[in-house]
Amino acid sequence: MQQRLIELQLQRGRLLERIASQRHDLAQAGAPVAHALHFGDRVTDWINRGKRFLLAHPVAVGAAVVVLVVVRPAGVVRWTRRGFTLWRTWTTLRAAVPTFLTRRF
Repeated sequence: MQQRLIELQLQRGRLLERIASQRHDLAQAGAPVAHALHFGDRVTDWINRGKRFLLAHPVAVGAAVVVLVVVRPAGVVRWTRRGFTLWRTWTTLRAAVPTFLTRRF
């Protein structure tokens, strides 16, 4: 009985070492994926910080918009049109993609 417990403990130790080695290998293999995912997190954080700035400084944002409209009105109109087109495309795609994916062929 004692010998069987010793064998089980040895087997358990070997398994724990193997698990640790596999975890290490998996962490190394997943490093590029983790880097890509962290990039997405950084972009999201950057966007959230910009949003917080815009909400915290509405007068500065308004002044910047007025300066742009006075200095380059044609450019503002062009970018407003582009932004509106992009927004409409996004809302159309966002509404169409779920129904397209749930359709049965």
